[in-house]
Amino acid sequence: MTGVDTNGAERLPDWVIWQQRPFPDANLLLIDGREAALVDSGFVGHAQQTADWVRAHSDNLTRVVNTHWHADHVGGNALLQARGAGIAASAPDADAVARRDPGCCLAEYLDQPVAPYTVDEPVDDGHVLRLGDADWEVVRTPGHTPGHLALWQPEERLLVVGDALSDYDVGWVNSALDGPDAAHAALQSLHRLTDLQPRVLLPGHGPIPADPGAALASARRRARRLVDDPDGAVWYGIRRIFAFALMIRDGISADEVEPYLHARAWLVDAARLLRLTPEALAAELVETMVRGGAVVVRNTRLHAAAEHTPVTPETLPVSFPREWQSPAPTGPARP
Repeated sequence: MTGVDTNGAERLPDWVIWQQRPFPDANLLLIDGREAALVDSGFVGHAQQTADWVRAHSDNLTRVVNTHWHADHVGGNALLQARGAGIAASAPDADAVARRDPGCCLAEYLDQPVAPYTVDEPVDDGHVLRLGDADWEVVRTPGHTPGHLALWQPEERLLVVGDALSDYDVGWVNSALDGPDAAHAALQSLHRLTDLQPRVLLPGHGPIPADPGAALASARRRARRLVDDPDGAVWYGIRRIFAFALMIRDGISADEVEPYLHARAWLVDAARLLRLTPEALAAELVETMVRGGAVVVRNTRLHAAAEHTPVTPETLPVSFPREWQSPAPTGPARP
């Protein structure tokens, strides 16, 4: 069984099942075998579709491995975990989820809902995971998030890169929360991935690159620009965050969009870094994205122009991590 509807799937072994998905979801990647594993689980608004796809391809999903904890990569975790799959994630992400840290998944910060889940298996750089019937090495690739992971299968030279890069892009960095060196960390991670000399790159978004070496070289150039232009890196990030907000809400009405932006912590932080007021930044963000064609206005509502799958509004009202209940204890109660 092979991947479908994507360029490059013919280069995958038959136990790697791939499907490219538009935003707000990450691509689907199922590693089949005795210990079938899914890498990332998409957005909460499409969790049922993710679970249905997995069930159509495998009846023994044992593990979900998260490359990082953004909403478009962990949204199906809760449903798949309830059906028996364990969740593996980077050690720093796992630690925060275990504490029920209010900042988990940046869900509240970014206003991107995530259903509550737990991490069963913290992993870190150099750990080896048995996924399907093959061993995959965990490679820490901080930058897009501090806990970002890649997965490396050396025999087939397959490299799962999450949001470290795609065929057309690199992941945005959050210098407000992760510090001014976040862009440099992302560039260093790309150098490390390049050194592996992968035969196939499997990104979290977009198609499988036809030429992994060229895709990595392009990503390094893009990442270098983020290092050299800190203000540009901030703008790059907030454009992505705003577009995602429009995608998951079927747009925002023109008279509500600037008040919505004024209330967002990510915009307030970006305004500080850009030496602007939140009001001035919100107005400029909307104006430049409309003028550039990334946002379109239809019937007085602003919509993201990029291809995306609609989200049913009823799937969005899930609690933010500050309201997640702590997992029930699994050991014997102590007096």
